[in-house]
Amino acid sequence: MDNIRGRTIAITGAARGIGYATAKALLTRGARVVIGDRDVAILGSAVSGLSSLGPVSGYPLDVTDQESFATFLDKARSDGSGHIDVLINNAGVMPVGPFLSQSDEAIRSSIEVNLYGVLTGCRLVLPDMVKRRSGHIINIASLAGVVAVPGQVVYAGTKFGVVGLSTALADEFAPQGVEVSVVMPTFTNTELISGTKATGAQKPVQPEDIAAAIVKVLDKPKTHVSVPGPLRFVGAVTAMLGPRTRRWLSKKTGNDRVFLDFDVKARQGYEDRAQHATGVVEE
Repeated sequence: MDNIRGRTIAITGAARGIGYATAKALLTRGARVVIGDRDVAILGSAVSGLSSLGPVSGYPLDVTDQESFATFLDKARSDGSGHIDVLINNAGVMPVGPFLSQSDEAIRSSIEVNLYGVLTGCRLVLPDMVKRRSGHIINIASLAGVVAVPGQVVYAGTKFGVVGLSTALADEFAPQGVEVSVVMPTFTNTELISGTKATGAQKPVQPEDIAAAIVKVLDKPKTHVSVPGPLRFVGAVTAMLGPRTRRWLSKKTGNDRVFLDFDVKARQGYEDRAQHATGVVEE
């Protein structure tokens, strides 16, 4: 059975980056794709850019607002077969820097988008999926949800939460016919890492690599997916190290400073958007 062709797949935060690359990959496989984003202008451009690949539509979406999320999903259902086969909770933000320099707004924005937004999406689609005994939720987390590094305190906290809730959901809802997966990329070559320098141990992957992993886990469902694959096991071992060894390894690989020492000017545009990531932007 093809888990993609003809299916209605909703993707949050999909006007750019990983979400956009995923939409392209799924349209190529014959899915009906509905994308949501809070930036209406970029959303419109994204739909135009994808329209030649297959049936795609897009609607404004603020994942921190339950009513906005519910409206988006209702429109996605009406565009498709009346139900959502797959929800990809992709929307996320990554403010970085010293913990004590993080504003209250940046902290709250990260938690609302990265964690609460995922929970909201899950709560809204699961009742129908359980009723039909069919469906797949894919939550986009990060390897920061397995191994935390300095400069990513709040981000890591939210992504650890997404990994944990996805694992628990997967086991709770498997008997009811619903698959739940969590995809954990390493540093990805999107605006999220603007102004930072890649370390010798962390070569950024491309959004298309994440999209390919999502396609693969739809074809053959499993709970945990890391990109690149082997890093999941490296991360698991690293997480069990004692503090001295962990800090030595982090320093050796350059991960101890990558999100503390960055080009503030080059990152400013993204940081401004990430720290004010609630509400729909009409212009």
